[in-house]
Amino acid sequence: MGDFLKGISSFRGAVFPNHSAHYRKLAREGQQPHALMISCADSRVMPETITQSGPGDLFVCRNAGNIVPPFSTLNGGVSSAIEYAILALGVSDIVVCGHSDCGAMKGLCHPEMLAPMPNVAAWLRHSHAAYSIVCQAYPDDLSETDRVRAVAMENVVVQLDHLKTHPSVAAKLATNEITLHGWFFDIGTGEVQVYDGALATFTEVQEGEPLPVAITGRDHPHVMPRVAATLGGE
Repeated sequence: MGDFLKGISSFRGAVFPNHSAHYRKLAREGQQPHALMISCADSRVMPETITQSGPGDLFVCRNAGNIVPPFSTLNGGVSSAIEYAILALGVSDIVVCGHSDCGAMKGLCHPEMLAPMPNVAAWLRHSHAAYSIVCQAYPDDLSETDRVRAVAMENVVVQLDHLKTHPSVAAKLATNEITLHGWFFDIGTGEVQVYDGALATFTEVQEGEPLPVAITGRDHPHVMPRVAATLGGE
């Protein structure tokens, strides 16, 4: 805790004075973040650092395994953060960010590790589909490191599917007002891979190139015109 106190003192004395005008503006006008990022609570994964975001730029929700429970499952912190980010803050982008060497994904691969942690085991049921995909569709001779990495990547895709079950997300997708992104952060290299929904694969981020996206509103065409036409013809 002594290091934290030193950090607070340094922030107040050396950092805050150079950004005080910006903080006063945020305090006066409120926050207007550009995106919601749902990332793992792992202390090595820092969304603001990875994206080099400043105060007010990024609305962050962190939990073990960067999980998004399906809407019908429970009303909790993640669901509330999603709803608030979309309906109150008006974010137009949501990022689900997984990472290498994820302890939650290791727990999925080795359920015995979760025996003394029943709450964690129950939480990770929302990622079982990712583990099943790797067990059934990947080679049996994957190394432990590659298996955990594969589960973590598949988990990002699974959580994106869960996001679409949330009414606030579904409505914004239907009106093409929101875009969903899947990212994977490699702790050891600093590399960020992005899920390309059109290719159904993760690709490296290329500076100057358009950022691949996982899901856009165009993936959810309106049915209303067809319904209206049907009603009009009756």
